[in-house]
Amino acid sequence: MENLDRRNLFAVFSALAAAGLAGSAGAAEPTLSQSKVLRYADLPVRKFANGSEQRRVLIGTLPTGEFLEVHETLMPAGETPHPPHKHPNSEMLFIQTGAVEYIDETGKHIPVGPGDIVFTASNQMHGLVNTGSTPATYIVVSVSTQLPEG
Repeated sequence: MENLDRRNLFAVFSALAAAGLAGSAGAAEPTLSQSKVLRYADLPVRKFANGSEQRRVLIGTLPTGEFLEVHETLMPAGETPHPPHKHPNSEMLFIQTGAVEYIDETGKHIPVGPGDIVFTASNQMHGLVNTGSTPATYIVVSVSTQLPEG
C-alpha cells in the first residue's frame, strides 16, 4: 500500500466499479447496482469554511444491504474536518499526502502519513488534524448497515 497514490487508488475504485460495487456519483443515496468508471476530473467539489475541499466518489446502498460512502478530502495545514466524534458506520482512511494525526478513542494523537491506512470501528470516538505545513489529502471509505446520517 506504500506506493498507492491517488491515481492508483482511483484505479482500485474503478476496478470495484467493474466488479459491480460502484454506482452513480453525487446522486442521493442510490442503490449501487450498476457498474461504471468514475473520472476524478468529473467528481463534484464541495468547499468548506475552513478551506477544506471534498470530492464525493460514491454514496448509496449496495445490493447486499450495506450503505457505502466514499470521498476524498483535501484539508489545509493546521485544520481539522470537525471535532472528535463517533457514528454507527465504520471508516477506513487512506492517507495520500501530508502529515496528520489520528485521534483515537482514548484521545491519543497518532501520527500518520502517506500510505498509512486508519480503521475506525463503529461507534468509536475519533478525529483527525492536519499537523503539517502543507495540505493533506485522504480518502474515506465508510460502511454501515444503517441509513446515512442527515
